[in-house]
Amino acid sequence: MSKGTAIIVGVGPGLGTALARTFAEAGHPVAILARSQERLDRYASELSGSGPVRGFGADAADPGSLRAGIAAAIKELGAPDVLVYNAALLRPDTPTDGDDSGWVNSLAVNMIGAKVAAETVLPALRGHGSLLFTGGGFAHSPSPEYASLSVGKAALRAYVHALAGELSGTGVHATVVTVHGAIGGGEERFEPSVLAQAYLDLHHQDPTDWRPELMRD
Repeated sequence: MSKGTAIIVGVGPGLGTALARTFAEAGHPVAILARSQERLDRYASELSGSGPVRGFGADAADPGSLRAGIAAAIKELGAPDVLVYNAALLRPDTPTDGDDSGWVNSLAVNMIGAKVAAETVLPALRGHGSLLFTGGGFAHSPSPEYASLSVGKAALRAYVHALAGELSGTGVHATVVTVHGAIGGGEERFEPSVLAQAYLDLHHQDPTDWRPELMRD
């Protein structure tokens, strides 16, 4: 049986491209989604030696755009086996900054987009597969300097725990990977390639080991 598509939402030069490379080298067609089609095309070209990788422009803050991007990826590359929601909006802000629109946009990317992506991919999983999400340490230790990110990651963590409960017994599992450290900051355990392998391992995990959260600290 051929491997299904890996859909990766939120792809940049760090963990996103490492995830694409890791899943492509494992034999999955890979769809990478982000706002800039130009950058996606460049990443896809750089990753072409690892396997079939295609870029699909989509804005994680816009539900219609995100659904359309995922649908296009499935139509071109085939039914998915795994979703990785890796999109995040990192911006300095405070709990009382008065920036209503900034907070709305931040939460749209950091949490609502994850719900939209999961709802869009889930019916196409054919009764088995993985929904994986990139969390962060701010979900457990909120920062007053990155308040909306802290709230978004806490909401994402709660959402994935609830989703995992809803999916229990269906053949599909949901896990949030909570990274307590700086990705690519110099520590081997937080290197993008090391973290990407952990996502692939989660996808291949025996159902008896499924948990809603993987802590990386």
